Amino acid sequence: MAATVLSTRPGERGLAPSPGLRRRLLVERTVVGSLFATALLSVGVTVAIVVSLLRPALEFFGEVPLSDFFGGTTWSPLFADPQFGVWPLVTGTFLIMATAVLVAVPCGLAAAIYLSEYARPRVRAVVKPVLEILAGIPTVVFGFFALFFVNPEIVQRFWPFGEVGTFSALAAGLVVGIMILPTMTSLSEDAMAAVPGTLRDGALALGASRREAASKVIVPAALSGIVAATVLAFSRAIGETTIVLLAAGSNPRFTFNPGEGVQTLASFIGFAGIGDQPTGSTGYKTIFAVGTVLFVITFVLNLVSIRVVQRFREEYE
Repeated sequence: MAATVLSTRPGERGLAPSPGLRRRLLVERTVVGSLFATALLSVGVTVAIVVSLLRPALEFFGEVPLSDFFGGTTWSPLFADPQFGVWPLVTGTFLIMATAVLVAVPCGLAAAIYLSEYARPRVRAVVKPVLEILAGIPTVVFGFFALFFVNPEIVQRFWPFGEVGTFSALAAGLVVGIMILPTMTSLSEDAMAAVPGTLRDGALALGASRREAASKVIVPAALSGIVAATVLAFSRAIGETTIVLLAAGSNPRFTFNPGEGVQTLASFIGFAGIGDQPTGSTGYKTIFAVGTVLFVITFVLNLVSIRVVQRFREEYE
């Protein structure tokens, strides 16, 4: 049945739309409203997180000067003689993040190139589900794997710069890199798969090898997606808690030696937020101050990611 058109001329009586058209319009409005509500919910959750962090954090900085927080290198806020220098947590966070990214980004990008450009369909059908299974392993399992295998069997045996104890940032960083490897691989491979086949065919037709086509055509064309995957890997490495708690320990040290145990921003939140601190105490408020620092770092990384993605975005028709 053809839909009737309502008259828009003054004084004319318009015809009512057909029942089928009314149902379609109702469904369309419902879908649009649901999508808007979902987007609004995401924004509302983000605002709620910021508000819940800022109030206790501002109270904390009313008691502890910013010069002590950002100017000290000793972190012991829960002891009798508290010290609030946050740099041991920051350096521990970036130490583990750097180790994890050095594992996940090159290996993940190499695996994505192989799956996208070299792997046969049968191989891809096996390897990609295995990577997704790896991504679904609980982080506590990764933590015990780092504590009981990676650290004693790999790090303690092969680390050439001094002795390594029970906990080490290197073991935690290696296993965090393994944990985020599937995400890096999957997102990068999806970005390469989105590159039009005509670019690949054109490069091969001009005499380029598969390696040259992948490195000089496909990867540059998919660079925005690869950068987004890399920043997501950074964010996951910064926010990982369980693996770091189990493998790197809970002793905050201002050090750049991966062979030592460290504490990160996220692991301190997990360690201090188990309920032992009285609500409203300075030790309790340190959780929110550290959480604010972690939020700011992640927010800055996301802003950088958006800028880089916009800079290198390629659009194809």
